[in-house]
Amino acid sequence: MPNLYFLFGNDEFAISRKLKDFDADFTDPTSADMNTARLDARSMSETDLNTAVNVMPFLAKRRLVLLANPSSKYNNASSRKKFFEFIEKAPETTRVVMYESVEPRDADKHWLVKWAEKNSKLIQTKAFMLPKLRDMTGWIVNETKNQGGGIEPRAAEMLKDMVGVDTRQAGMEISKLLAYVNWARTVTVADVEAVCIVTSQQSVFDFVDALSNGNGKSAQHLLHRLLETEDPFSLWGMVVRQFRLLIQAREILDGRGNKDDVARALSVHPFVAEKTTQQATRFSIESLESIYRKLLRIDEGVKTGQSTLELAMDTLVVELAG
Repeated sequence: MPNLYFLFGNDEFAISRKLKDFDADFTDPTSADMNTARLDARSMSETDLNTAVNVMPFLAKRRLVLLANPSSKYNNASSRKKFFEFIEKAPETTRVVMYESVEPRDADKHWLVKWAEKNSKLIQTKAFMLPKLRDMTGWIVNETKNQGGGIEPRAAEMLKDMVGVDTRQAGMEISKLLAYVNWARTVTVADVEAVCIVTSQQSVFDFVDALSNGNGKSAQHLLHRLLETEDPFSLWGMVVRQFRLLIQAREILDGRGNKDDVARALSVHPFVAEKTTQQATRFSIESLESIYRKLLRIDEGVKTGQSTLELAMDTLVVELAG
């Protein structure tokens, strides 16, 4: 088996789950922590990568190096050539797993995919693409089985209408549903109505509304209320996703589109499309891109240990709404 892997696609939930499978190869949690390096190419140095790849494993058969967003650093022919030469010489005791978000239209021409086609003995690739909206009901049924439970087809259809093709949100809602029924019976429509009326999504909409209106006090109150019930990283993912949707919606509106065009282009539920369209009208594309860059800096700061996510989100509220 090759020791080089590249995971790509627009289903970040599936990619993160696959990364956990690599983590699970370590039988001893202690040795796993000591032999795992998590790097982000947007902020790492070449020395960081060289050290992570070439150091010998400690009390384990191999090391694991997880490298996010390689395209951000290796973005021209010269840097990619040097990178290929480096990873080709990676020791057999190190497994290097690269991963990043790639849209379906760009997958076949991605530089790492093209390199892998010529070097299949060295590297293994796997694509993780979001399901089509028409396939999401089946995805929910299968995911519920994977989590140890069952769901009625009509209940799965209702949940699909709430989450669209957001697999991460769907996975979290399924977890809540199975806990609600205590894994003792099949999830029904009544359960979905009781548990999954997208309260978190609505609160994220309200949070972004407060930011767009410059209401820092309200935004901070909503943020802290969400942090009481949501995992910070799950909440962060919802906030980042909402601003990504806003950028896409703003581009559609600037091209004379409407909320129906937003729903079709982004494969989201009409409720989400309507709220997102309303919010996008309050921002210019320039301001949204500026906010997204702030989110990127926050993400880098948290991953490199410069700040906690809770503090970073509080700071974001102050910067955007005072």
